[in-house]
Amino acid sequence: MHAQQAPLRVGTNVRSHANSVLAVMSYTTVPDVTTSSLSINNGTTGDPGFWQTQLGGGFTLSRSFPLYLEGTLAYSRYDPTFVASDGTESRTLPVRWNTLSTTLGVGWDFRLGDELVLRPILNGSLGRVVSDLRAGQTLVNHVADLDLDFLKNGALNAYGVGGSLMLDFEHYRESYEIDVELRATDIHLRSFGSTSAGMQGSANAQQLSLWSRWRAPTGWRALARPVRYVLEAAYSQYFGDSAGVLGFNNLTSLGVGLELDSSKYPVVVTRTRLMARYVFGRDVQGVSFGFAMSF
Repeated sequence: MHAQQAPLRVGTNVRSHANSVLAVMSYTTVPDVTTSSLSINNGTTGDPGFWQTQLGGGFTLSRSFPLYLEGTLAYSRYDPTFVASDGTESRTLPVRWNTLSTTLGVGWDFRLGDELVLRPILNGSLGRVVSDLRAGQTLVNHVADLDLDFLKNGALNAYGVGGSLMLDFEHYRESYEIDVELRATDIHLRSFGSTSAGMQGSANAQQLSLWSRWRAPTGWRALARPVRYVLEAAYSQYFGDSAGVLGFNNLTSLGVGLELDSSKYPVVVTRTRLMARYVFGRDVQGVSFGFAMSF
């Protein structure tokens, strides 16, 4: 993907830097197919400005005990362009923020019909951001009175508490299968344990997403089961601090893939899917590839 990034101006407002870090982290805390594999290039340099990958899944234990459990593990790298200025002279500071976060969810299925489920979920997140100032001390010395403690080998921990409400529709027939999920998520992130004095911040990860999938047999067979083709469409709208922090407020994903069914054999994995997705939004577009398994 490609997007135009505006330089961030470094000053003495440390809290605004912390808020920006957590706003970027908000993309990794919400389970979302549109950002499960996302790379955005700096429109000026062509270098990766944001890169993210997310691994996750969820399941309901059984119809008789409909406890829902989900979890995600995500890594992201954000390379913003900072401009440090003392009022007369400006210098560009290359910076990298590396984020590792996990989100867990516990919910309960309330059946509204044979194929429709209302699922409230409690979510908790934990993450860590490590910053690396990739500039020599000589460059920094040219600019006076700047608070660069966090940018230079700083670290920031964050936790998040919130919840989601999901409407899940599953329509399964022998000749085709339809899955549709509508999900609203709101997780409040707050920092703790920063290595830089006063480096505290907060952000809200708010998102509304619609995901749908169609599966049907191709006519081919493998592993003694039909090979299915998969069509997928998803849309995510970002609110709160997630909106606009990377230059867009929404993303759309269109995907196509193949699915192998291994349920005939005594293995843990019952289905394996390979997906190719075209993702686009305001001033961004690109292609991602995904790999998924059902148990």
